[in-house]
Amino acid sequence: MLKIKLTLLSAAVVIGLAGCSSTQQSSTATPTIAEKQYQNPLLQPFTGPYQGVPQFDKVKLTDLEPALDIALADHLSEIDLIANNTAPATFDNTIVAMERSGQALDRLFTYFGIWSANNSSPEFRQMQGGLMAKYAQYRSKITQNKALFERVKTVYESQEFKQLSAEEQRITWLQYNSFARNGATLEGEAADRYAEINLALSKLHADFANNVLADEEGYVVYLTKDQLSGLPQSYITSAAAAAEERGKTGMYAVTNTRSSMDPFLMYSTERELRKQVWQNYYSRGNNAGEHNNKAIINEILTLRHERVQLLGYENYAQWRLEDRMAKDPKNAMELMDKVWPAAIARVKEEVADMQALADKEGANIKIEPWDYRFYSEKVRKAKYDLDSNEVKQYLQLDKLRDAMFYVAGRLFNFEFTEVPEGSVPVFHEDVRVWEVTDKTSGEHIGLWYLDPFARQGKRSGAWATSYRGHTTFDGKTNVLSSNNSNFVKAPAGQASLISWNDAVTYFHEFGHALHSLSSKVKYPGSNSGVRDYTEFQSQLLERWLVTDEVIDRFLVHHETGKPMPKTLVNKIKQAANFNQGFATTEYLASAIMDMKFHTTDPAQIGDPVEFEKSQLAAIGMPSEIVMRHRTTHFGHVFSGEGYSAGYYGYLWAEVLTSDAAQAFASAPGGFYDEEVADRLVNYLFSVRNAMDPAEAYRKFRGRDAAVEALMLDRGFPVNADK
Repeated sequence: MLKIKLTLLSAAVVIGLAGCSSTQQSSTATPTIAEKQYQNPLLQPFTGPYQGVPQFDKVKLTDLEPALDIALADHLSEIDLIANNTAPATFDNTIVAMERSGQALDRLFTYFGIWSANNSSPEFRQMQGGLMAKYAQYRSKITQNKALFERVKTVYESQEFKQLSAEEQRITWLQYNSFARNGATLEGEAADRYAEINLALSKLHADFANNVLADEEGYVVYLTKDQLSGLPQSYITSAAAAAEERGKTGMYAVTNTRSSMDPFLMYSTERELRKQVWQNYYSRGNNAGEHNNKAIINEILTLRHERVQLLGYENYAQWRLEDRMAKDPKNAMELMDKVWPAAIARVKEEVADMQALADKEGANIKIEPWDYRFYSEKVRKAKYDLDSNEVKQYLQLDKLRDAMFYVAGRLFNFEFTEVPEGSVPVFHEDVRVWEVTDKTSGEHIGLWYLDPFARQGKRSGAWATSYRGHTTFDGKTNVLSSNNSNFVKAPAGQASLISWNDAVTYFHEFGHALHSLSSKVKYPGSNSGVRDYTEFQSQLLERWLVTDEVIDRFLVHHETGKPMPKTLVNKIKQAANFNQGFATTEYLASAIMDMKFHTTDPAQIGDPVEFEKSQLAAIGMPSEIVMRHRTTHFGHVFSGEGYSAGYYGYLWAEVLTSDAAQAFASAPGGFYDEEVADRLVNYLFSVRNAMDPAEAYRKFRGRDAAVEALMLDRGFPVNADK
């Protein structure tokens, strides 16, 4: 698949041909791709310490469009040089040359990703669609370059291929497969239409993402003092700061992000306000006016369907899953169908408990979606005497970061040392940077950037990215990795406290960073990923949050500094499977709908919101819950193609996660067992995509994973599907 650039682009999944690459270069047979001198700062090699770092302090938005024009043209010239080489095609002069090409474009996309996800602005959004259209045209020129494809095919089918290392064989296959699956075999009108579709989709993806962001920024609920009942003081303080930031001093802002919405719905006793906040969040992209996404969704689905039919596939999901672990939509649906009955059965139990409590209180209501978190918290207190706000007092953002460093030290032998402020340029004052080294040898591994707080212009959610990946074929490169979150920032001098779910997410995203930092691959293309596997490493890291070592050392009260009491720890562990009906059902509903949208003829879908309702009703979706990502703001699926027909991958990866966690749980050293940790790093983290994921997992575990461990982890009966 060419080299996959997994950037922060919310507008598209960027598939390009960039890289670094091999030292085995023949001056006569291998095209020479020299590093050019660029005046535009967005294209210049990273400079400064640590093998060079992004110059976030020197770039400006007005440089972006001319930089993209130059970078795309230069890369196309490099590709033409490779494609038109008169020497016979070899691994070095074709595959390695492709891996080495496009370095300026790589650097440009580092900055593009920041403007897209971390520091968006009206000016950027105005130009984004046009930029992505140019990118789509460029990408089509590469995938439809017949001469280049023939050279890749020649290497893939050659005798030389059999002599290559396992990693070299895999990146050759990845590049060949990407060409074959992305229009390289098309001719004439079909090839032209394929390129037209890619161009149209690039704009639609950007429009979808920008509409969601507009609704996130446009729907903020401002509270007065008499509307704060039930809210914890930490939330009130942060909401006051958010309001002041928006020019509403003396009021309290509930922003339209999950990290603000979730705790408000959990604690506020103002039911009508809960309903308003809930509707704001779950109506993103489905409000009246110019930011409604329904027509865009229909266009995206129609074009995706037409495109894969040009390639001979029945539907988009069939095409998407062909080179993933699931292999085909049927296998993905079978897994979800095993879990769904147990999940909705658990929801019925949870709702019954909540309704009984509401009735006992004389609330005279029927549990609605905006009541679920509120009454679930009451049930949690009643059943387990567990107060989420009490737990939150021990979840300090800085301490949790230290806990993640501790885990990385025990498992990966990494040490994190914060670099002096100002020594490395950052794109916002909230961003901090750490150097990562090997604890034993002191060897430099890379840098880790952290952008933890929500702000205007930053997309919601949490994510990880890399500005540079590890390679060795043109000299060893270090890793520049980044974690990004949307936690509510506490006022100066106060600890930022987060929920237990947010703490889990914090560990999750750090797992992605560790996956990048632990890379031992030779070629840039090996740092790509298989979508239904890439979430496995991050989901697995969540398990270390509840280890005794982390709890005892780092979960300390933000005022007293005392460790979390054993009684509270026991309550947390006893309640580990509490509310699993809600968590599993809201996720699975989104994953199932993703698959439904991409296995149904778009002509039969009609209004996508009505299609969502009818399809979920048909499988028994409880009325008290909605999809985690409702269709009109399902950015994973419609703001690009990274997770389209692939959102099931979180569940697929969690089967691996539960099974792998059992390996640690049963080891002599538990979750810090050195022998299992070594296998974890060697087979599941450091190899990245240089090895087939199924083979890598078998090397770690000695067998394939089974779904039973997942069912047990969630407290579901193992035979729930029978």
